[in-house]
Amino acid sequence: MKVLWLCNIILPKVAAKMGLKASNKEGWLSGAVSVAEKGGEFELGVCFPVGKENDGFYLEDGVKYYGFYEDTSAPEVYDPSLEDRLSSIVEKFQPDIVHIFGTEFPHTRAMAQVMKDRPERILIGIQGVLDIYKDHFFDGLPERVINRVTFRDFVKKDSLKIQQRKFALRAVNEIEALKIAGNVTGRTPFDKGFTSKVNPEAKYHFMNETLRADFYERSLAGGAERPEVEAHSIFLSQGNYPIKGAHMMIAALAKLKEKYPDAKVYIAGDNVTKHSTFKERLKLSSYDKYLLELIGEYSLEDSVIFTGSLAVSDYIDRLSKSNVFVCPSSIENSPNSLGEAMMLGVPCVSANVGGVSGIFNDGKDGILYEFSDVDALVTAVSEMFDNPEKAAEYAANASAHAMATHNAAVNYSRLVEIYKGIAG
Repeated sequence: MKVLWLCNIILPKVAAKMGLKASNKEGWLSGAVSVAEKGGEFELGVCFPVGKENDGFYLEDGVKYYGFYEDTSAPEVYDPSLEDRLSSIVEKFQPDIVHIFGTEFPHTRAMAQVMKDRPERILIGIQGVLDIYKDHFFDGLPERVINRVTFRDFVKKDSLKIQQRKFALRAVNEIEALKIAGNVTGRTPFDKGFTSKVNPEAKYHFMNETLRADFYERSLAGGAERPEVEAHSIFLSQGNYPIKGAHMMIAALAKLKEKYPDAKVYIAGDNVTKHSTFKERLKLSSYDKYLLELIGEYSLEDSVIFTGSLAVSDYIDRLSKSNVFVCPSSIENSPNSLGEAMMLGVPCVSANVGGVSGIFNDGKDGILYEFSDVDALVTAVSEMFDNPEKAAEYAANASAHAMATHNAAVNYSRLVEIYKGIAG
């Protein structure tokens, strides 16, 4: 049985051989490839987008790797020539199944077009759901911020309204691909409801995701111990665009500071609010500027810390010693960042949106709240701060739940089972 994976990124081991910088995103794919290599249940090929200079890249290293050119900086633009490049890879590898990870890029639609005469051999793994995400892009934002166009937004033609329109265009590709696919994997009632509506004929296969290997090694349920916790510290996995809800967390922090003067929020990823130089100020988007305005309005300059891009070990260290992990997103399917925090035994609070309740039990694994209710977010975080014993109970339950949900061996067995069913 030959299976071709279509991924959104270059795997780190391949990037190293190509002399390219590896992405921190979707690090779980490396673990999945390692498991597949050891399992030997199927012959694996992996294809991924590369720059124009590496178009046609090929490497055989137990697994066959193929690079194809795609302009990933403009994922809202569908390039029909992608179909020729992907068709060439399919012709070379001759897969029994094409497994596409995610619907976020045009290559998903292009591969579906390549395989449209064999839809029963297409398996699309749902990650996010762009067609629904687009409708929540502005949640919690004032009109003046939504309508504002900064110098950076004007030059890059990338205002918030344009960003939302780009999501809508990407959603068109998502839907067109799903209409063709004969098989879908998902893991929440949220993504099942969406895919069933788009394509009632596609077979839905339930399958959980496997996380990055480093998190299993530090799992609370696996016997690891948490480091000393920084009191009243809150961790967010990212905050660089509105859907991730950093603006809601900053508003909540202002209220938390009244009771906990030492409270801090750490936000992983680049500091999008840098403004000490003229050049940095020119680079501020409307959303970046709004975060900066909120920080200034509530005098939180020393209480909101952007960590910069973190290697996985540094990410784990910062997350592990945080008092609480918060997922304040306006929409999610099943965020891996929440699963990772659960795994490590960090007390978790999350907005009850999308498919979150499919992987996180309110009142057992932690606390869910309504996205728009800042006071409810404040109350939930305060409960974690004020009741360490209860927080520890939540954390233990969550870690055990995450270890079961993200069990690599179980998930691999399920994957092979799905492949065998599709290949007959």
